[in-house]
Formats: sequence, structure tokens, C-alpha cells
Amino acid sequence: MVFSSLNFMFVFLPIVFGVYFISPKKIKNFILFIASLIFYAWGEPLYVLLMLFSTLINFGYGALVQKYHRRKPSKWILVSSVILNLGILGFFKYTDFFISNFNAWFGIGIPLLRLTLPIGISFYTFQMMSYVIDVYRGDARAQTNFISFGAYVALFPQLVAGPIVRYTTIADQLQNRRESTEMFAAGVQRFVTGLAKKVLLANTIGQIWTQLSSMDASSLSVVGTWIGAFAFTMQIYFDFSAYSDMAIGLGQMVGFQFLENFDYPYISRSITEFWRRWHISLSTWFKEYVYIPLGGNRHGLIRQIFNIIVVWFCTGFWHGASWNFLFWGGYYGVLLILEKIFLLKFLKKIPAVFCHIYTMFFVIVGWVFFAFDDMEKGWTYLKGMFGFGGLSIVDNMSLYLLFSNLVLILILLAGCTPWPARLGKKVISAVETRTWAAFILENAYLLVIFTISIAFLVNSTYNPFLYFRF
Repeated sequence: MVFSSLNFMFVFLPIVFGVYFISPKKIKNFILFIASLIFYAWGEPLYVLLMLFSTLINFGYGALVQKYHRRKPSKWILVSSVILNLGILGFFKYTDFFISNFNAWFGIGIPLLRLTLPIGISFYTFQMMSYVIDVYRGDARAQTNFISFGAYVALFPQLVAGPIVRYTTIADQLQNRRESTEMFAAGVQRFVTGLAKKVLLANTIGQIWTQLSSMDASSLSVVGTWIGAFAFTMQIYFDFSAYSDMAIGLGQMVGFQFLENFDYPYISRSITEFWRRWHISLSTWFKEYVYIPLGGNRHGLIRQIFNIIVVWFCTGFWHGASWNFLFWGGYYGVLLILEKIFLLKFLKKIPAVFCHIYTMFFVIVGWVFFAFDDMEKGWTYLKGMFGFGGLSIVDNMSLYLLFSNLVLILILLAGCTPWPARLGKKVISAVETRTWAAFILENAYLLVIFTISIAFLVNSTYNPFLYFRF
């Protein structure tokens, strides 16, 4: 079940909210926990047991680390928790990757397990690991109520595709949050905005990428390949940021304040800035739990370069059990190292427009690596973007796609910037002296985009969430 489904919005949410808001405070976490298990079991009825097992084990690890805090056993308890969590994640996500590569390298025939990847396992595993680590560091107290801990792990707004919520962020909110009509209204606004981004923008441009990426690259033109790469670049941003918007909005509706996960990454002037703005919760996780413990930038340039390589190997591998993700991680690792050494100094000396062009060029190329699990097909597509393979510069199909979607392209480009949000605030502030006018204008806008989004959902079968596969 995805957020942009009719079942979720018109069946699941009304029932959950109805029960949640009439329940006394002391059982609200229990309601959320049960609702979240039902939400997960809707798509993964068997793997909900795996998530419950991981939740129970990490609840116990947190208690043990707290019990032996600052004593020798706590370190080994922490190490065993990391090994177990990564072991479970690795077994379900990477076993077939290693088997298939061993088979290819050594000419053997070990059968693949063909396990279905549990939805959201990368996200909730990292959340539980951060919990135990934070208890070990003394940044958080171990949770003594299993239901509250279970609600944190399984919280349906961010369960299957993030953002990765650290326990320290919402530890107090688990016990002391207060729901209000203002927070609920703000949550609805954020959810509807995310829904529109997902359904009207991500899905629409995504169909162009699906069409072009399914074709033989030799049948495209250079312009056609760039249109496809642009389409995927827009789809993955509006798809994933929309999910984060909806998750944050749903959290607000039940009293939680999640941290932002995106900050207009496509306006960045460097790759370093891009990764401060893209998937912030993941970047922060690797910084806090891998980069800094390795030494960060505290032990000289060589050690810093090594730490960056380790982090980006892990980042690439986290995204999937495929060589293209490892290559994609290495690609960004190299770019970030080059920026650390000299490129950032150079970028500060040139006009901002060239910095934007540089950043988006490498981001778009990076998304091509990311998009194709088949490395050979990805390389062929990438070579076509630069005129190799005998492709024509432009053809009738690429011109048709470009001009028939020109308005959509302009909307997408504007939507990648803070300008629409700033314009909306100016319009509201212009009529804020008449409170009723601002109220009508804002809610009419939300009602219109919600109605259009629902109409699109009713009439379309194309509704993927790209980050569900991670």
C-alpha cells in the first residue's frame, strides 16, 4: 500500500485517524503500532514477522547497552547488535548478488535463493542501529516500553521509504507529543502538496522515462537520450521528495515533527552542496555513524579521502545489490574527493550559473548510472548521450516529446526551486489582512490540486514509488 493509493487515503487513514483521535493518550502509541503493522502487512504479510523480530532484538540490545553503560560488556553488545542488524539486512538484500558473482567468477552453479526484498528493510534497519548506537554513546536513554519503541520503528508514515528518523529526534515526542488542529491542518497541507508532486509531476514525467529507457538506445537520438535522462532526474526528485512531504505531513497529523529530507538539491552549486540537500536523513546517518567515527577530516587529507571512499562505497551498496549502485557510489566519491582537493576553491571563483551547470551535468549523468541495473545497457545509453554509437543529433520523436511536454518541463524546472513556495507565501501575505480571504484562497488551492490528483489516480495505472525497492 502506497500513500498515493485510494485504499490508503479513503480506507486506511480514516479508520486509523478515527480510532487514534478518540483513544486516550496512554494507548495512542499502541494504536499507531498496530496500525503500522497492518499497513506493513498489507504488502508484506510474512515479513512483518521479520520486522517484529528485529524490533524485539534491538529493544533488548538497547536495554543491555543501557544496563552496562560505560562498562566493557556494552561495547561487545553494541558490536553484536551491529553485526546482527547488518547480517539480517545483508542476507535478504545481498545474498543473491554475492552468489551470482561467485558463480560468474569461479564457474560454479550455486542456486540463487531468490528472496523477495522486505520493503523498507534498509530504512528501519538503519533506524534501529542508530538507536542502539545513540544509547551506547549516551545520546539517548534506552526505551523501557516496547510498544513505544515498536511505534518508533514501525511508524507507518516513514516505515517503508524514510526519511530515516533517529530515535533522539522523536524520543520525547513518543511520550509527550500533543496533537492540535493547527498541526493537523499543516500536515494535511504538506500531504496534499506531496500527493500533487507525486501524481501530477513525478508520474507524468516518469512515463516519458519509462518509454525511452525501454527502447533500444540505438533507436534514439542524442536529444532523445538527454530528454530521457532529464525525465528520470525529475522523476526521482519529485517522486522521493513527494514521499518525504507526505511522510512529514502524516507525522504532523498525529503530533510528530520529522526533520526535512530535501532542501531543493537541484539548485546546488557543487556536488558537496547537492549531498547536503539530497536525502538529508541518509547523508546525516552516514556522516554521524560512519564518517565521523572513522575520523572524519581530523587526521589529514589522506585519511579523509579514505573515509570518503568508505562512506560512498557504503552509500552505493545501501541502495541496492547491483554493480551499478556501487559504481554510482564510487562516481560520487571521486567527485567529492576532487572537490575537497581543489574543485571547491575553483567553483567559488566562477559565476554561479556555471557552478549550477557543472553540478547538474554530473548529477544527470549520475542518475543514468543509478537508473540501469544492467551496466551494459546503462553504458550504451550514456554513450548515446554524447553522440557515440552513430545516433542522430535529433529526430521527430525527440522533437515531439520536447514540444508536447514543454509546459510540464517548465513547471518541473520551477518546482525544483524555492520560487513557487515563495510566490505562494507572498500571495497569502498580500491578503493576510483579510484572514477569511487567505483561508479561502489557500484551501481552495489545496482542494483543487487534491481533486485533480485523485482524478489522475482513478484514470491511471502508473503509480510507482522508486525508493520502495531500497
